[in-house]
Order: sequence, then structure tokens, then C-alpha cells
Amino acid sequence: MLYTKEKLDKSLALLKKYEWLLDAYVLDFFLDDHWSKLPENWQQHLENIPLENLGDLLQNEDHDLQLNWPVDLLDLRQELRNLCIGRAPKKQLDNSFPCTLLEHPKLKHMFLKRVKPKKQHEVARMAEVCALSHRQTPVDFIVDFGAGVGHLARILGYGYGLQVCCFEMQHDLNQQAGEIDLKLESMAAKHLSQAETRHFRRPVHLTQRLESSTEPAQFLSSIREALQLEDDKFRFGIIGLHPCGNLGPTLMRMFLGCPQARFLNFVGCCYQKMTTQPTHPREQVHGYPLSRFLSNKPGCHLSYEAREISCHAMEVYTDRLSAGDYEHLRIHSLRAAAERIIVQQFPDLRHCALRNVKHSHGMTFHQYFQKAVQGTRFEALDSRILSNEQLETDLANWQRIVSFYTLRLIMAPLVESIILYDRCLFLMENDCQVKIEAIFDPRLSPRNHITRAVKL
Repeated sequence: MLYTKEKLDKSLALLKKYEWLLDAYVLDFFLDDHWSKLPENWQQHLENIPLENLGDLLQNEDHDLQLNWPVDLLDLRQELRNLCIGRAPKKQLDNSFPCTLLEHPKLKHMFLKRVKPKKQHEVARMAEVCALSHRQTPVDFIVDFGAGVGHLARILGYGYGLQVCCFEMQHDLNQQAGEIDLKLESMAAKHLSQAETRHFRRPVHLTQRLESSTEPAQFLSSIREALQLEDDKFRFGIIGLHPCGNLGPTLMRMFLGCPQARFLNFVGCCYQKMTTQPTHPREQVHGYPLSRFLSNKPGCHLSYEAREISCHAMEVYTDRLSAGDYEHLRIHSLRAAAERIIVQQFPDLRHCALRNVKHSHGMTFHQYFQKAVQGTRFEALDSRILSNEQLETDLANWQRIVSFYTLRLIMAPLVESIILYDRCLFLMENDCQVKIEAIFDPRLSPRNHITRAVKL
């Protein structure tokens, strides 16, 4: 615990030093002249390098730098590498075993049909971890929060033979999940022997929403009813694959509040949607901070902008830089140029939502703007304001935005690590053994750290 506290203290100190960078909106780049806020030696260096070399700064692995970077920038990079939780996953998890049914030529499509590669990777890997947790900490069943149509639960139930109770707030998704379960069983009856299906456990699908205000007694009552249990003499594990915002902290509180809960496995996401004391002062519980260590410490606030950048894929951006995929990266400069025009005409309408526009090769600013403002109050703006010297200057400086965004992205793992360290301490303060590690390929699944906890 002392080691985690030291990491957290150092991480917060570094965050405070570069708070101005994390809290900057990229769409305000031209309006607020963000470029001038960078140290002069950074500006000079970044003005004169090929964009593909920016990837040097985002590399997690040891590699030879292609350029002589400013010393203070290299020091920052090294500090981040020392403090942040690693993002490179192991190829094989210790003592885990894959689900052989996922490789069955006649049945594998039933598990992964209409599932995108990202989700396929996540559910297979997550199921492997949860099966390992069950082997190390045996329980009677597992509760899967935010189960959707049950992809993860099916691998656990039919592949590993574990009983799963799925909590999902959308009835339609539960109905679909039940139909897929039956189809899988029908297909299995045709291609597997009775001995090969003896371990099958059909998931139980429960339509219910878990709120931060949900009491453990209410939650346990729902489980007893869904699984037709006569008493509270049972043990279970709690799992969640990318519970959004406050749902991750809610799972942690439910885990600690239920004596029967023995292990917890979850991979968080959407940190910007978590509530905090400054943003939601009237609420009794918040998504951050959770630990007593941070709750009593001044200066630990994480802004919305910082939490939002922490959810972006550093590895994907590195690949685009290395591949020279600059046309795609120019979209930030178009949006920032549009923001300057909008605010000049409507000073009180900063940060209004525009339509998302997918960048295409050769897209002009006029084409972008027309698509972005379609259906908004800005659609009626006179097209003549889209042609002026300031706009041309802004658009000519689009590479500065790529450099600035790269610098913000360097800091993203630090923000996520602070959130994860806080969660780790919260569980440790409540007598849990905790492990946080990367389990997904970050290029497929940017939020790739699993928090695993077992009660001592």
C-alpha cells in the first residue's frame, strides 16, 4: 500500500505541473493561442521536425530516439514511464487456459456472430481471466454487470461451465441473449456428445439497473430471486467489462458491501463521465476519488478535460503518425478553426456541439464547415465569413495542433494511472488483495487494464 501511495503522490505532483496542458481544449487552440503557452524550446523544436517523429514521445517500449529532443521533454517522458501503469499486455496470462469451444469449427460462430473484432478479443480474454479467478477463488456463481446480449456470459457458461447471473437494464437485450443461448444449445446438441455438453450452464438474465444508491440487501434479494436460492449461504464473484463512468466504482462498493462476494474483476471506461465533488457537490458518493488517502488530500482533482483525454488511444495515434496518415489528423485543426469563427460571431456560444464529420482526402474547410453545422443554429452564417486572412493562417498551422495534441496524449496514461491507483487503494483500505494489469491489446481496446480484487 505504501508503494501505491508513493506512486500516487508523485503522479499528482507531475499532473499539477502540467495541468495547463491537460486542461486545454484542443478546439480552443486558435482562440486561446495554446501554442504560445508551450515552453519556447518546445515550440522551436516542434516547428522543425517531421510529424512522424512525434511518435517517439508516445512510445512505451524502449527504443532509440530518432531526434535529439529538449532535455526537459525527455525528462517528462521518463517520469511518465516510471509512474504510469504499463499498457502492454502479456501474450499469455499466468496459469490461465483458453476456451476450447471458441475454436470448435461448428460452434465458434455462435459465440462471436456479429461481434466486432474488438469485442471478440475482449470477451475471450476477459472470460479467460474470470475462469482463472474462479479456479483460484471458487464461488457458486458469477454476476456479470452490464451483460448486454450475453457474449461474455455465454463463454463462461458454456465454454467454462460456470453459472452466470447477468444484470442488464435493457429488457430487449436480455430477450435477445436468451434466444441466442437456446440457439447455441440447439447447435451444440447436433455437434457435441452428451459428455461434451454435461458442463454447460445456461446464463440467467435479469433485467435490472444498478444505481450508486442500490443497497447490497436489495442487490442480494434480486440474485436470490433470479437464481431461486433459499438463503444467503452462497458465494459469488462480480465482473464487469467496461462499466461506464460511475458504474465501475459502484461495482466496487457493491463488492465490499456483500459478504458473499469473494472476487471482483472489472475493466473501466469513460472516466470523463464519473462524478466528482466539484462537479456534483450535492451527491453523497462520487466516482473519484474513492480512497481515504485521496479524499483527505487537497489538490487531487481531475478535470473533465483530463479525464476525457485519458480515454484516448495513444497507440493508434502513434501508428497514424508513423504511417504518415496526416490527412486524418487534420480534423482537429478544422474544428478549431470553426470554433474561432463561431465565437467571433456568437461570443456566448463557446463549445457548442457540431455534427461529427469524417475526414476525407482533400476535404476543404468550406466542405467541413457545411457538414459540421448542418442542422445547427450556425447553418445560416454568411459564407463570406469563411474566407479571411485569419482563417488561412489558422489552417496553415494545422501541424501545430498535431504536435499540441500529441503532448496532451503523452499525459493521458498518467491520468488513467491516478484513477487506477485510487481504486487500488480504496480496495486495499478495505482489506482486499488487488492487482491491476493490462490484458487487452490497446490498439483494439484502449481501456485495457483489469482491476482484480480478492477479499483477505
